[in-house]
Amino acid sequence: MQQVNVKFNDVEQIRQFIKTIDKFDTNFDLGSGHRVVDAKSIIGVMALDFSGPLQLRYHSDDKEIRAKIAPFLACES
Repeated sequence: MQQVNVKFNDVEQIRQFIKTIDKFDTNFDLGSGHRVVDAKSIIGVMALDFSGPLQLRYHSDDKEIRAKIAPFLACES
């Protein structure tokens, strides 16, 4: 399982993120705390509070996934 933090600035960024991960044949979970949704679901993602970083979890070792989602990764301090 891979886990990274992602951050969205606006709804268009969420739309682009979902379009990007939808191309991969793996499950993606997105959430914060106990609230976790299917990251490929626009309705689910929009139900989250995306004002802060969210945890993205996926079960794949495909290095291309990390490269494709790089624009959405939250800066680690």
